[in-house]
Amino acid sequence: MFFSTYGKHVVLDVWGVAFEKLNSVDFLRDRMSEAVSACSATLLSVQEHQFTPQGVTVLMMLSESHLSIHTYPESGFASLDCYTCGKSIDPVVAIDYMIKVLKPKKVYRKILKRGEGAIISICEGKSKVMPV
Repeated sequence: MFFSTYGKHVVLDVWGVAFEKLNSVDFLRDRMSEAVSACSATLLSVQEHQFTPQGVTVLMMLSESHLSIHTYPESGFASLDCYTCGKSIDPVVAIDYMIKVLKPKKVYRKILKRGEGAIISICEGKSKVMPV
């Protein structure tokens, strides 16, 4: 029996996101659930935490791996991360969905190929200004 270790890992930093979006655990959990559905991944569980005075962490454990966000609303900043094993689920779809709903002013993205030896970058994430 053959098991593939291939995976795609998308890491993303976004800047210029509205405080209200980044400080709402309900908004982020619901949008991340939609992102998981958009890429046809299988949601296993959700961990979430609302920090005081602000900030949110949401971790979605997927059958294929995970989707996470860590927010710093006071700075308009969030870091996102989506990793999926195999070739049938594309984490870029989930990350692109989150970019669409967060509407950041700046996006920095890197896509990494995992599980086939040295970790290589599939895409050198370039800064780009996103429409608000």
